Amino acid sequence: MPRGSSPIVRRQRLGAELRRLREHAGLTGEQVVDRVGWAAKSKLSRLENGRSRPDLADVLDLLDLYQVRGRDRDQLVAITREAGNTRGWLRAYPVMTQRQRGYAELEAGSAEIREYALSIVPGLLQTAEYARARILSSPEPAPSSPAPHPAGRAEAVPVQRAGSAAELPAAQEPDTEVAARLARQAVLARQPDPPRYEAVLDEQAVLGRGAPRAVRDGQLAHLSSLMLLPNVTIRVLPREACVGPEFVPYTGFSIYHFSDPEDPETVAVEALARELVITDRMAVQRYSRVFDWLRAAALDPIRSRAWLESRLK
Repeated sequence: MPRGSSPIVRRQRLGAELRRLREHAGLTGEQVVDRVGWAAKSKLSRLENGRSRPDLADVLDLLDLYQVRGRDRDQLVAITREAGNTRGWLRAYPVMTQRQRGYAELEAGSAEIREYALSIVPGLLQTAEYARARILSSPEPAPSSPAPHPAGRAEAVPVQRAGSAAELPAAQEPDTEVAARLARQAVLARQPDPPRYEAVLDEQAVLGRGAPRAVRDGQLAHLSSLMLLPNVTIRVLPREACVGPEFVPYTGFSIYHFSDPEDPETVAVEALARELVITDRMAVQRYSRVFDWLRAAALDPIRSRAWLESRLK
């Protein structure tokens, strides 16, 4: 699994650049849609907010309207192709589901990943048994009120297998969800050039109600073994630790840093029904500051491993 560009980040970057070009041209969204002749007025909004896979012909229409030429045009065309290349990106995974796909896209293109876990062990560190317990614990929506699909659809989740798709209800496929989550973990052992990974695990995430006791014991042993990887750093945050200026974390989060300096550093916050993805620079800086506080308050890696092993004993 070589490192490639992250399609979701490329969509965010392309959208931000298209919005900047429109504003520089002094045009409103409605004026742009009228001039390029699009039937759907929401198409531009989805493109500028990175919510849809871009069509190269649509982007070329916008670049013509904004009179973008030369190197800038070539760069935006390349970003558009990378943002839409989901099929080629998925070939790196033996199995993938829509539920895991957003995180996998962020992880695959990352040079550095930092995560704080408040109550649940992060997906990249989970055993198969722990992942199954977490997936089965999520309440399924009532038949009359299906959970929203990330793209706005509600009926079925597309399950991606080696580049092909089959429509299967996610609730009936826990084995597929577990396999997809484990497939994501290959990024930590990616050769060459695996991402630098650092996690701060709250004591509650490690010892709390995330799984049955036997499953938690297996998870503890797995965390201890992962600490031996040269690119992985895991710190445990004891319950009594003071974080920053008496700061109390609201929720867990993940921060993704990419090798291309033009790709925006990104924060993801997992919720029950969907994920919140943040690229606003000031907001990301706040999360980075909080992570620094958490890291400083946590045990160092050696003491963290001793802490884990003492709980196993």
